[in-house]
Amino acid sequence: MSDRKEKVIVIGGGIAGLSAGIYALKAGFEAEIYEKNAIPGGECMGWNRNGYHIDNCIHWLTGTDPENALWQVWKTVGAIDENTEYAETDRFYTSCVDGKEVTLWNDLERTEKELIRESPGDEAEIRKFIQYVRYAEKCVLPAIKPMDMMGIKDYLEMGKSMADMPKVMKEYGKISCKELGMRFGSPVIRKLMCDYLPEEYTAYSFLVSYGTMTSGNGKIPLKGSLAMSLRMADRFKEMGGILHTSSSVEKIVIEKKKARGIRLADGSFATADHVISAVDTDYLFGKLIDRKYMPKDLAKAYADRRSYPVTTGFQAAYAINADFSAKDTVFFECAPLKVGERSFSRISVKNYSYDRSFAPEGKTVLQANLVQSDEDYLYWESLSPEEYAEAKRKLTGELTERITARFPELKDEIMLLDSWTPLTYNRYCNAYHGSYMGFVTTVGSRQMRFKGIVKGVSDLYVAGQWIMSPGGLPVAVVSGKFAVQRILKKQGKSIEV
Repeated sequence: MSDRKEKVIVIGGGIAGLSAGIYALKAGFEAEIYEKNAIPGGECMGWNRNGYHIDNCIHWLTGTDPENALWQVWKTVGAIDENTEYAETDRFYTSCVDGKEVTLWNDLERTEKELIRESPGDEAEIRKFIQYVRYAEKCVLPAIKPMDMMGIKDYLEMGKSMADMPKVMKEYGKISCKELGMRFGSPVIRKLMCDYLPEEYTAYSFLVSYGTMTSGNGKIPLKGSLAMSLRMADRFKEMGGILHTSSSVEKIVIEKKKARGIRLADGSFATADHVISAVDTDYLFGKLIDRKYMPKDLAKAYADRRSYPVTTGFQAAYAINADFSAKDTVFFECAPLKVGERSFSRISVKNYSYDRSFAPEGKTVLQANLVQSDEDYLYWESLSPEEYAEAKRKLTGELTERITARFPELKDEIMLLDSWTPLTYNRYCNAYHGSYMGFVTTVGSRQMRFKGIVKGVSDLYVAGQWIMSPGGLPVAVVSGKFAVQRILKKQGKSIEV
């Protein structure tokens, strides 16, 4: 009898791919990951410029509470553990309007007092909002097994732990963030409610995001996104996995309705018993395999850009030649910025002074973000290389002007490190329309979720943030685990990994 281990090939070395590789090894398979870039991490990435580090992913990591099942997943893949150091931050973000500012603090009582002090007439609505954030603190992402593998006992336990979430859904599940803002009379509180997420997002998503911070389940690991990705890559290799970088996959080889392996861009082949695609689903269905295999609900979401928009951004990072003490993340008004046919008059800046490893002593990195969507991506994509370079240069300059107008003390202390557009995410990660999250859940649209399998092709599984809204790192890391559990279930083995 052969003692050969079955091989799992994972396409994509981002968080989902690394997770899938690690769990495949843990389940007793051989595992190889093929990543098109020179380093793993996908969108969980950072890079260095002129002695500074630009972090481009983790603003907060869901699953940092050791009592949460997601924490155990992060620990298993080597991302965090009991000794992980986190940034010392006390707030979510600050919104400014017409000279006034309010902050969502990690301390809910402090937030409640500040908002009531700002707008006594909104007291009843403020107190209700705070109470429902407390309810939303209990919302957790299923991380032990996929929901379709859960039994009655699993659902009862999940329902018990999230007993108050139906209240949140009833009150805030059918309104957008913009509509939530309109419940308040104060202009600055209105903006506070729809600054962080796109205003068309369902309001409950915002409450869950804030509740993740206030509950202590959304901390920021020090050293940044790239360091976390590399810790996961090290864990994979230490366990015996093989990581192929600078190895672009051209096709998934399908024979007799079974995934047999992959063909690489250099023409070589790699065979496998099971293939896990951990790349953008728009790239999987249409590039790696035929579009006809795409699940109907997913295809409808890609076709309906109004009901299922995506979020991306034009961003710039700056070196600040001072120990800039502005709040962590600040949203503020500015003179209009034009991108294509659209105009923007509100931007945000994030101060990374909480992580001293990102800049020389006494200095810091400041990152600005101009939120973009499908329409903006199409504008950037329509430009010739020369037009693109000029539009990027011009917008970067205008963004810098807006920042120094808001913070005049930075006028002689700011230096551009880098800037990037929605096309950057597409080029580097094959991200659909440059999105760094999954589909936005809008009011009236069904939350995107599909099993990570491909009907019509056996032994092909799907991981990544696109299998479940709203996407992001938590969905990515559990999806890698879930893909391996699906292999085990098909083989009639225990899914406990």
